[in-house]
Amino acid sequence: MSGRLALAGEDGFTYQGFNPVWDAREPAAVAKVTSAADVQACVEAARGRVAIAARSGGHSYAGYSSPSGGLQVDVRGLADVEVLPGDQVRVGSGAALSAVSNALVASGRCLPTGTCPSVGVAGLTLGGGIGVLSRRYGLTCDHLVSAKVVTADGRLLTVSASEGPDLFWALRGGGGGNFGIVTEFVFATLPAPDVTVFSLAYPAGAAADALGAWQTWLAQAPPELWSNVVVRGGPQPSARIGGCFVGGAGALASLLNGLPAPESRFVQPQTYAEAVRYFAGGPISRESAVASSRVARDAVDAGRAVELLAGQSDETYLIFDGLRGAVADVAPDATAFPHRTALANVQIYLKTPPSSADEARTKLAGIRDGLGALTGDTGYVNYIDPQMPRWAEAYYGGNLSRLHAVAARYDPDRVFAFAQSVTPDQ
Repeated sequence: MSGRLALAGEDGFTYQGFNPVWDAREPAAVAKVTSAADVQACVEAARGRVAIAARSGGHSYAGYSSPSGGLQVDVRGLADVEVLPGDQVRVGSGAALSAVSNALVASGRCLPTGTCPSVGVAGLTLGGGIGVLSRRYGLTCDHLVSAKVVTADGRLLTVSASEGPDLFWALRGGGGGNFGIVTEFVFATLPAPDVTVFSLAYPAGAAADALGAWQTWLAQAPPELWSNVVVRGGPQPSARIGGCFVGGAGALASLLNGLPAPESRFVQPQTYAEAVRYFAGGPISRESAVASSRVARDAVDAGRAVELLAGQSDETYLIFDGLRGAVADVAPDATAFPHRTALANVQIYLKTPPSSADEARTKLAGIRDGLGALTGDTGYVNYIDPQMPRWAEAYYGGNLSRLHAVAARYDPDRVFAFAQSVTPDQ
């Protein structure tokens, strides 16, 4: 390796991800790679001997980027972002979203991504990539042009629509950690738009009305508008409707009139650079939580959904992120991301200290399964839940059998296997 291998107990042995709940998942070694050849060396060394997993942003909701007793391949040394002539950008798989956004903004370009600045572009893309521009421009994975990936047999492949199309298909929504370790992406970018951001706050007791109205409103909204609803637990849950509009404040104002009158209202035109900072929020630090998801194909019973948070801690959330628009312009089987026609993705998020994680998981399961009674067996793989019932069907839907076939071709010996990996014989 040109990079460094750090064994447990040595100086420089750092493996922890964003969520302290998973700090107990300690690998035997961390390879701080600086080249694709380093990644190949790691795969050669680990194959048939120990578990191996890539770590980029470290935001795996189940801590899977830290294989207990195995080899963590830390790709953060592969973080170069190069804006190419024309409309493309080359991104190392260790780059964080903040680095990608900053490089593109400086060139007047954008890529539809998530909003958390420390999330890695790799995990986001491999699971699909939902963000505030999704309804206008699609998922992050929809803009992937090619990827370089080290496969289980140690080869470094470049895959695209014309080279290795089956693996390229699987990398667009088939989940992080499956099929190989990506070292580089090339994305098609877009001109950075000016937008108008907004936030509407609703008081305790008004969450069900806000959520119900939002679902009807979003289904009829133009794709230039993206929005979400954050429902917060408590004796009487409260709600906030926020989002952004690719366009001016005047056009947005007429759209917002279709929602119930809020307790408070914030509307502001912003450049794309300003919007990136707005949605990123304040400084990001490690946060302890348990989480899961459901995907709402159509509107759900808002009263029953909100009731799941009644009496819960005020650090318990349901976050409904709007879909459809450009997301639905792509067929469900055109990429591995199956939830193309869904109305919204719903994140279930409970903040908890690590010492109370088991109790929090019990509460999480009740909310997840209660919501599942409204949505069916659905879920978003980027919010992977180690206790999700029927997880493979939930995350991959009708694309699961094809993903098995890709795994059989590129990882028949389960080199990259983990508790919720796509395998040939699942």
